Amino acid sequence: MTETIRRSRLRAISCCACALLLALGACARAAEPAGVRKVIPVDRIVAVVNDEVITDFDLRDQVKQVSTSLAKQGTPLPPRNVLERQVLERMINTRVQLQFAKESGVRIEDAQLERTLTRIAEDNKLTVAQMRDAIERDGTSFARFRDEVRDEIIIARLREREVDSRIVITDAEIDSFLQHAQSQGGKSEEYNLAHILVRVPEQASPDRIRDRQARAEAALAQIKSGVDFGQVSASYSDAAEALQGGVLGWREDNRLPTLFLDALKNMRVGEVSGVLRSPNGFHILKLVDKRGSQGPVMVRTTHVRHILIKTSELVSESEAKNRLLGLRERILNGADFAELARLHSQDGSSARGGDLGWISPGDTVPAFERAMDALKPNELSQPVGTEFGWHLIQVLERRDEDRSKERNRLAARQALRERKSDEAYQEWLRQLRDRAFVQVRLEDK
Repeated sequence: MTETIRRSRLRAISCCACALLLALGACARAAEPAGVRKVIPVDRIVAVVNDEVITDFDLRDQVKQVSTSLAKQGTPLPPRNVLERQVLERMINTRVQLQFAKESGVRIEDAQLERTLTRIAEDNKLTVAQMRDAIERDGTSFARFRDEVRDEIIIARLREREVDSRIVITDAEIDSFLQHAQSQGGKSEEYNLAHILVRVPEQASPDRIRDRQARAEAALAQIKSGVDFGQVSASYSDAAEALQGGVLGWREDNRLPTLFLDALKNMRVGEVSGVLRSPNGFHILKLVDKRGSQGPVMVRTTHVRHILIKTSELVSESEAKNRLLGLRERILNGADFAELARLHSQDGSSARGGDLGWISPGDTVPAFERAMDALKPNELSQPVGTEFGWHLIQVLERRDEDRSKERNRLAARQALRERKSDEAYQEWLRQLRDRAFVQVRLEDK
C-alpha cells in the first residue's frame, strides 16, 4: 500500500509539472497582441524518475553531445529515435544513482572538485584556464562541464561504497589464480574488446527473458549483415560504454570474466562472438585485437616519507598548505623531518616519522605519485594536494627490484577484484533501477 501511495504521489507530481508547462504556454499565447499568431515552443517531459523530470530539451542536448562524440570516433549514427531512447536510458540510470547518492549523504566538496579538474587539465598538458577555453570552443559551458565531473565523482564514490567495498577476495581464490597463471608459464594475453550487453531485469519472467534474448539475437543479426558494431552498440546495448561504440579497450585475460575468456580463446581478431548468457543478461563480444602481455619483470620502487595535514571544517585548504610551507622552511633550515612528522602529521605513519616504506607504482593516489616521481633522492616537495589533504613529500632512495611473492598476490587480488567489480556493479545498478519509479514518455513527443 505504501508503494502504491508513493507511486500515486509521483504521478501527481509529474502531472502537475506537465500542467505547469502547458499553463505557461497558454499564458504566453494569451499575452499575444490581437490578430498575431506566434508559435511558443513548450518543453515536454520525456521521463519521470522518482520525483524529478527529464525534459525534451535535456534529452536533445545530450543526444547532440553523443552524436558529436560518435561522429568523431567515425561510428555511424543509429536512427534518431533509437539513439534518443538509448541516451534517455543512460540519463535515467545516472539520475537514479545521483538521487540515491543524495539520499544517502554522498557529497563532494568544492576543493576536491577543483583538485580533480586540475588533474584532468594536467593529464591533457593544459592549465585549467586553457582547458576551460578548449571546452567552451566546443560549445559546452565550463559550468556544465564542472557539474558533469562532480556527478562522475559522486557516482564513483557511490560505487566504491555500495559495491567495491563489499567485494570479498579469499586466499583460496588468490592461490587458484596464481596456480592458473603458473600453469600458463606465467604468460598472459591481452584483448582489445568491444561489447554489447542486453540487460535482463531482476526476477524477470520467462517471457521477458525470451524478449531480451530476441533483442540480443537481433543485434547479432545486424552485425552479421554488415552493420557497424559501434552503431549496433549505440542502438541495442545497455552497457555503460554503449554510446562510445561499445569499446572496452585493452583488458588482460586475468581481468575478464570466465564467460568472456571461454569465448575469446576460440576467436580470431575481427570476429564477433555468439550471444553469451550471464546473470546480468546477454552479451556479444568483438575481438578487435590481441597481444601477449609484456608484464614488467622489474619494478621501480621508492622509499618515501611524508607529512600530512588534513582539511576539515576547522582547517581550510589554504591553512593546511601554509602550515606545510612553514614546516618545509624549518626542514630546509636544518629541522629533523621525522621529528616534525611525529609532531604534526595526521597520518598513521606519523609514529614512524612519516616513513611510508618502499612504494611501488600504483600504490598511492595519482597526484601523490606524480609529485613523488618528480623528486630526486633527498629532495623535498612543495605542498601537494590530494583527496586526503595536503602532503609534504621527501624521497629517500629508489631501487629496481624483482616482484616479490607478496607483490604477485597483491596483483592477483586486484585482478580478481576488478573481475568481480564490473559484474557486481551491473547487478547493483539493475536492482537500484528496478526499485525506482520510472515513467518514460518518449511516445508523447
